[in-house]
Amino acid sequence: MPKTLTFKAIRAKQSDRHEVFSFAARAKDVFEIARIDRAGRNTQGELFGFQRPQVSQHIHEIRDYLKKDDAVLPNSVVLAFVGGVKTKHLEEGVSEIEVEVGDEAPGLVVDGQQRLTALQALADKDFQVFVSAMICKDDEDLRRQFILINNTRPLPKELIYELLPTVTDLPHRMASRSFAANLTTLLNYAPGEEGAPSALQGQIKQHTNPGGSISSNAIQRVIMNSRSNGALRDFARDEDAAQKSLKMVGDFYGAVMDLFPEAWIGMGPRNSRLKHSVGIIALGYAMEMAYALHGARTREEFRDKLKCLTMDGLCAWTSGTWVFNREESRNWDRLQNTPPDIRLLSDYLVRLVRDQGVRSGSDLDQLRASLNEQLSLVN
Repeated sequence: MPKTLTFKAIRAKQSDRHEVFSFAARAKDVFEIARIDRAGRNTQGELFGFQRPQVSQHIHEIRDYLKKDDAVLPNSVVLAFVGGVKTKHLEEGVSEIEVEVGDEAPGLVVDGQQRLTALQALADKDFQVFVSAMICKDDEDLRRQFILINNTRPLPKELIYELLPTVTDLPHRMASRSFAANLTTLLNYAPGEEGAPSALQGQIKQHTNPGGSISSNAIQRVIMNSRSNGALRDFARDEDAAQKSLKMVGDFYGAVMDLFPEAWIGMGPRNSRLKHSVGIIALGYAMEMAYALHGARTREEFRDKLKCLTMDGLCAWTSGTWVFNREESRNWDRLQNTPPDIRLLSDYLVRLVRDQGVRSGSDLDQLRASLNEQLSLVN
């Protein structure tokens, strides 16, 4: 049978779109009205939840402290509700909150999940905690508040980036990354075409896919560079821009895997610079050259235009030495994810792909200006 818990709360006048309250509640009552919804993905790759994993040591430290007789916890737990809550105005700045509790707690923890988990040890006591609660209009609004509240905290950026595509009306700095974050997730879960397995499916390390071997930030860098001043910009305004971008980036890295299977399949950034961020990002510039100068659009065409990289001695993804020019060489594992190394490898790969053919002078000038603008962002 559903029951109702009632709290007397102070109401803060803040946003016109939200009701914000603060009240004290016993730990056991907090567990009845709110739950921790951890981020994950279902078998279709759809995102659910938003909270990071527990930090066991941190929780144990809080729990050990709270067991003491003189323990205090002035920090509040932040909860959000979309439904299941009724409010009643009592007097100026004071309201009564009724929370209907059923089989599942209606509230979600937005901030303070570690403290709340530690409080389970006190669930049988009358220990009270401060609760800050807000009522959101829908699930998207709730996710938006979670992102904005936690963006200044040391939360995993991978988690923030995965949540971005599920929310609108974000600050420009976050919104500009939303497309890249969404495409990265699609690449991580797209199965590829028959006879042409995806090179990126399950390979990208995300908060919900910690076993991935490729940095999600590196893939997002490639996408953002291309969308701002490269191949993906050509169809950025198309209704099916996401699908076209998905196919192109997927086809490109599929061609890379086809040409260098020994440096890709079963490898990670420590034993292959091909799957290291420096290699992933640098190859993104090679993709731009193959697209703009040689007209590569499909996996087969990219494979044809990147075949020059497979000549003996040109690439040292897993062993040997990179010989960039007469003055500079580098052991294979000395390349790092730093602006100078990214530019060094990018320039080298771009030159190799470029020198397969030549177009008109105006095309080359335009391409050179475009690539120089992209590479300048690395510095």
